Amino acid sequence: MKHDKLSLIGVRILELRKAKKMSLRELAKRSNLSAGLLSKIENFRTVPSLSVLIEIANSLEVDVSLLVKNINGETAAPYLLVRAGEGRPETRDDSKGLLYRYLLSQDLANYSLRVNEVIINPNTYRKPLSTNALELIYVLEGTVQYGFKEGEVAVSPGDTLYFDGLLAHSVRNTSDQPARLFKVYLLRHTD
Repeated sequence: MKHDKLSLIGVRILELRKAKKMSLRELAKRSNLSAGLLSKIENFRTVPSLSVLIEIANSLEVDVSLLVKNINGETAAPYLLVRAGEGRPETRDDSKGLLYRYLLSQDLANYSLRVNEVIINPNTYRKPLSTNALELIYVLEGTVQYGFKEGEVAVSPGDTLYFDGLLAHSVRNTSDQPARLFKVYLLRHTD
């Protein structure tokens, strides 16, 4: 759903506000918006309208484009790799005692979800193939190389790899130990 991507705006607002050492009340005063509304935006409970977004950007003295840059998850590579420990911690003022770590978001429409545990035996190579799915891999044990047209990407325990399975990709385990993955497929519906 679009809310997932748009909630990244709240992360940007919070980061910019804190970087400018501005309290929530100060931002509220500068923007003529309520602290309650700003808190809801920063804590992913609501998505700001364009006019509210403009007020916030002006109050933070930044261009609106900075608040929405790359919210669709665009990257230079045809995949997104999140290394162990690289997920972005999200502090939610209304969820004390809970730790959120943002890895990625993707709109879900016309997909079926399939989750598998995958074990890749030692010294295994699977030739490139493509799937009609978006694929998310979380490495539990071992190291594996995923090959793409642009080259190989090594993934190790704690790493997350996300890519469009329509891109032909190979899998290689060159070690003498098995690798274990948690794999999520978002299969596209075909008509």
